[in-house]
Formats: sequence, structure tokens, C-alpha cells
Amino acid sequence: MSEVRNPVSRTAADVAARARLASDLTELDGAISGCYACPRLVAWREEVAATRRAAFRDQEYWGRPLPGFGTADARIAILGLAPAAHGGNRTGRIFTGDRSGDVLFAALHRAGLANQPTSVALDDGLALRDTRIFAAVRCAPPANKPTPVERDTCAPWFHRELELIRPTLRVVVALGAFAWAAWWPAMAAAYGVRPPTPRPVFGHGTHWSEPGLPVLLGSYHVSQQNTFTGRLTPAMLDEVFARAKTLAGVP
Repeated sequence: MSEVRNPVSRTAADVAARARLASDLTELDGAISGCYACPRLVAWREEVAATRRAAFRDQEYWGRPLPGFGTADARIAILGLAPAAHGGNRTGRIFTGDRSGDVLFAALHRAGLANQPTSVALDDGLALRDTRIFAAVRCAPPANKPTPVERDTCAPWFHRELELIRPTLRVVVALGAFAWAAWWPAMAAAYGVRPPTPRPVFGHGTHWSEPGLPVLLGSYHVSQQNTFTGRLTPAMLDEVFARAKTLAGVP
């Protein structure tokens, strides 16, 4: 078994090296799951997995970094911030088992990009069409706020995943300002181009495009802070995904 398939990354240099070595998404997913490079995030994800929320006290938490989820030939990518402590960090799949995921997958189902409107567990039968979902940071961070060092240490995982789906990728939907900001260095790494100066400002419905690159669409994050207050409504999310499908050529 290769080093990538049975990996443990403990430094930023390890992350960068193992990300480069991953020849496909399966190898990359395995390498991501074996990452211990950010001590604060490792301690937090493992503490949450050990103490658990009362409602989930009988469940075994994933408690590790999260790989991406979806098709390897995706034309649409959805980029989030990081896993939720009692969502993806519990279930082992991004946006699965939390309120944000409830909103996101219901919208993807309405758009015809998911086969069901719910995402509750790894074995729930969920499948995506022409779509892949990943996060800029792969471990659940305290207060949902990764540090700049944690963001940069984790970035090679995202950059390599983007390289691997590059042949088919046409549109990226950035959920929130953090994901929007994470896109520019990832684009530079995967496509070998310099980000625009000044960089476009994030906003819901913002559209940026350049020939030869995926179209970038901005959307407010599907967090409870946005959905419970009405800042992000189902209709607004439906409009973003309808636009993404049109731009990506997804029927």
C-alpha cells in the first residue's frame, strides 16, 4: 500500500507533499482523512467527538478531516468554509447532519442536482449529479473560525482537489466570504493564473468570469444565522443554483 493510501500528515510540509502525491480523488480523500497538521483543530475535533452533544450521545463521531463529496467529473463545485462540529465532524460527510446541510441539500434536490432532499448519514443513499462539494478547511474549527495559519496549512488539500476535477469543472459556487476569499489562491495554484487585482468583492449573486477559468458565483452561506433571519431564502438559493446549471451546461 502506498504512502498516500495510508497517510499521516503532521506538518504543513507533509500536507503539501501528500496532496501533490495524490493521483486521484480516492487517494486524496484517504490522505485528507489522515491529517493531523493543525494541533488546535485536531484537539477540538477530537474533544467534540469524545464529549458529543446530548442528542447524539449514542453515536460514534467521525472526528477527522472531511474529504469532498460528489462526482469526480463535476461541472459544478460548491465551496464551503469548514465542517460543523456536530454535523460533518459527527457524520463524516460535508454538510451532513446539520441545519446548514438541510437547507443546502433541499435546494440541490429542487435543482435536480441531488437525488434526495436530505443528508443525514454516510449510508443514507444520497447521490449528487454533476456536482462536488468541499470545504476550504477540512476540520471543524472552534466557533467556526479557522486561523489564517490553519487556513493556509489546509489549502493544499483544496488546491489538489480542484486540480483533479479541473477537466470538467465549469462553475464554482462560493458559500460565504471565507470561501470566496479562499478561491483566488486555489485558482492560482490549480490553473496557474494570477488572481485579478483588486480582487472582486464578495456578495450574494456576484458573478466573476474569465476565459478558460470556471465561473465564480457568490452566495450567502447556508448557516442558520442567514437562513433563520431571512438574509438567505430558498428562492435566493434556487436562483443561484439555476444560474450555476445554466452556466455549467447542466440540463
